[in-house]
Amino acid sequence: MSQLSLNRPIVFFDLETTGTNPATDRIIELSLVKILPEGRRDTWTQRLNPGMPIPAESSAVHGIFDADVQDLQGFRQIAKELWAWMKNCDLGGYNVARFDLPLLVEEFLRSDVPVDFANCRVIDAQKIFFKMEQRTLSAAYQFYCGKTMENAHCAEADTLASIEVLEAQIDHYPELGHEVEGLYEFLKEEEPFVDYAQRLKRKSNGVVVFNFGKYIGKSVEEIFTKEPSYYDWMMKADFSLHTKQKISEIINQMKLGKLRQA
Repeated sequence: MSQLSLNRPIVFFDLETTGTNPATDRIIELSLVKILPEGRRDTWTQRLNPGMPIPAESSAVHGIFDADVQDLQGFRQIAKELWAWMKNCDLGGYNVARFDLPLLVEEFLRSDVPVDFANCRVIDAQKIFFKMEQRTLSAAYQFYCGKTMENAHCAEADTLASIEVLEAQIDHYPELGHEVEGLYEFLKEEEPFVDYAQRLKRKSNGVVVFNFGKYIGKSVEEIFTKEPSYYDWMMKADFSLHTKQKISEIINQMKLGKLRQA
């Protein structure tokens, strides 16, 4: 099976959580596998106390209950060490761009660890699969690896399966190549998201627009100029911390532009 060609480490990861809302839900279990350029793998798998009750519907998916984590430390206790372990690495996994990464960033920010993944290339095996075949992780594992997936929705099993799927995809689609740079270019959006929760997008002309609600497709700067209260509403509403960070950066840029014009 083909291996990734790396010029810096890449961390594959998967999360089990209390739910699917990055702004309000928490991590219960995480598993990360760091692959180094020479091929060595380092693994970090850990369960965490989310600091909130685990909904029954979530426990039914991943099999983790309140009693399983009640005596464990929370994300805040490992945040600084975890960031030091994974910073300056590229990122990979299955559906990490849409779900796992936004929630992980929120946990770091809630723990007062100002992470920055802006220079990390995110290689999402699900996006390759959806572009090529359009299936779920279990089906992808069966399709590409010829295996039935055991222990689905166990963070470590899902993480290891995502590595196998990506490596098999490289074999299945030789045109993708082995380089992370090439995979990243293949997956890159024409209009990339500005925030991990995907509420803001950057148009090809550089303008940031809303990706939700009544102003979808409208310039953020234009709306904040015409309706300043919309910024205040977003800051008070149940948006992710990363989204709020990005719109605050836009507001600060607008204020700086006015000062320069004055």
